[in-house]
Amino acid sequence: MRTCRATAAGKLTVVLATLALAVAGCGGGPSPRAWASSVCSALAPWRSEISRLTSSTDQQMTAQTTPAQAKENLVRLFDGAENASETARRQVEEAGVPEAEHGEEISAGFQSALGQMRDAYGRAADTIEGLSTGEPTVFYDGVRAAVETLNKEYDASTLDTSRLNSEELRQAFDEVPECR
Repeated sequence: MRTCRATAAGKLTVVLATLALAVAGCGGGPSPRAWASSVCSALAPWRSEISRLTSSTDQQMTAQTTPAQAKENLVRLFDGAENASETARRQVEEAGVPEAEHGEEISAGFQSALGQMRDAYGRAADTIEGLSTGEPTVFYDGVRAAVETLNKEYDASTLDTSRLNSEELRQAFDEVPECR
């Protein structure tokens, strides 16, 4: 169980790094620096909340818990991660579209990736909520399957930045204090 959560936390780190590297935009909105600042300001508390929830659940799960306690802890973790992901997605949406090449596409990509992560956490919470705790082995097998699905959905939600390359936004992400 601990390995599954550690893997999910590792996937989160990869997704965050990908999001932070995604740069480019189109005109009419905030400057690249202002947009990068807003995006990083949205992602920092999100990352902290995901980390805090994961750590808290790890501590609770390593203690002797019953399947019912584990279920409650995991559902709380995934519900919290779902809410944090939606908050970050909404804040990125509110940041607008950066005034840079491909800005609309980049803003939409960030929002989509965060929305997909939000939905993945929601599905994981729903799956675990639906598991019976009467048979511990069956319950933990179901948890492992839910976390494996979550990991696959994380992989699928990664923002493809290969064709979205803006030196202006890359520099903004490198320079604004909120992104460090």
